[in-house]
Amino acid sequence: MASFAKIENNIVITVESVVNDVLKDSNGLEQEQIGIQFLRTLYNEPNAIWKQTSYNTHGGVHDNNGTPLRKNHAGIGYTYDKDKDAFIAPKPFESWLLNEDSCQWESPVAYPVDSNVNNIYTWNEEILNWELFNG
Repeated sequence: MASFAKIENNIVITVESVVNDVLKDSNGLEQEQIGIQFLRTLYNEPNAIWKQTSYNTHGGVHDNNGTPLRKNHAGIGYTYDKDKDAFIAPKPFESWLLNEDSCQWESPVAYPVDSNVNNIYTWNEEILNWELFNG
């Protein structure tokens, strides 16, 4: 299945799946534009903006050593950055910074390295640091 994000005002408003065979041209090659046209026709929205996205792409890396697509898989509420041709998740905390290469948000303090693999840390925006989760 191929995934496509519908974008309005640079914000993803929905993500739809399309059977890969729908994307194939007369030579049997998958083409993003064919998927876009299919969705525009299906929803009777000839000017809608759709961009293909990949469940296998995170931080500009494809999980299966394939070609990454638009830095990250799109989700509802994500921003589409036209200049970077990338989907960017909503900013999780005010202090976090966007990694321009991966288009992912990073905390200003690295996640703790802990010898106890069962420990889980959560970000505390008030102290701008990680805290051990005691849930």
